[in-house]
Order: sequence, then structure tokens, then C-alpha cells
Amino acid sequence: MPDSDSLVVEGAWIAAIGPYEELYAAYGERARVREWDGVLGPGRHEPDAVALLEHAYWPDPREAGELGTGPLTGDALAALGMTDTRWGASARRGVQRLLASGTTTLAGPVARPAVRLAVERSGLKYAAGPRALAVGGPADFAVFADDGTCLVTVLDGRMVHRRRRPGA
Repeated sequence: MPDSDSLVVEGAWIAAIGPYEELYAAYGERARVREWDGVLGPGRHEPDAVALLEHAYWPDPREAGELGTGPLTGDALAALGMTDTRWGASARRGVQRLLASGTTTLAGPVARPAVRLAVERSGLKYAAGPRALAVGGPADFAVFADDGTCLVTVLDGRMVHRRRRPGA
């Protein structure tokens, strides 16, 4: 987005991209303005989505003492005795981690029905690679802090992740 730090979203679509001052002058009176201290971009593309969601178990926070907080693979995964219900819950937690990292598109598709349902419900889309932001395109984007931390992820014009402020 050269010379552009802002966009206008109408429903699920990008209506305009440009400098904040110009867009505010054109839309400000009728727009809900959101400002973040970060860099606006198309969001991350996750090329390893199938491995992350279908070949890894994302532990429930209540299992952290026993299983840790990171994804389990290999022998640790094989020892769990996974059911469809457990795969679905794992996929929902994995999807939340992806959204928290600013992911807006995934390589795929995934085959396991419970995982596929979690992806579909999240609003994440399958794509061959990252998508550029474009007027008339889907309002799928993220805002990243200077240190690379995702501050917000938006899919189809809906905020699906917002980083909590320290102390909030």
C-alpha cells in the first residue's frame, strides 16, 4: 500500500485505500474510525496450516500443567487417543492462535471434517499465497506493532482478534 496507511471498509469489502487525512475527509462524518498504533497490511498467509491444524494437538488451557501450552506432534500426539470432538476443539484453539498472529489466509484445504468446520466458522480463507489489499477486495487485514506483534486481525470486515492492552 504505497503512500497509504488507511482503508475504508463497507460490510465485508474494502471501499477505499489511501492516506488517513484523505479518507477521513471523504468518509469521516459517516465512518466509525478505529486507530491502532501499528502498520496496516494484508495479514499473514500460513503455508503450514494443514500441519498446524490436522497434525498437531493444541492443548486446552486446563491441560497446560500436564501437556504444556504449545502444539503436540509425533509420539506425544499419538499417545493422546484423538477423537473427532478433541480434533475440533484443538482446531478451534489452533485457529485462535493463527488469528492472534495476524493470519488471514491459509494453504489448504484441510481434510478432517472437525478441523474443516473450525476453519470455515473462523472466516479464514484458503489461498495459494498472500493476498494484497485492494479496493473491491475482501476486508481481510491485520495491524502489526513495530515488534511484529499482531494488534488486530479483521476478516470480512469483522474484528476477529484484538490484542488486549497491558493492564486491561
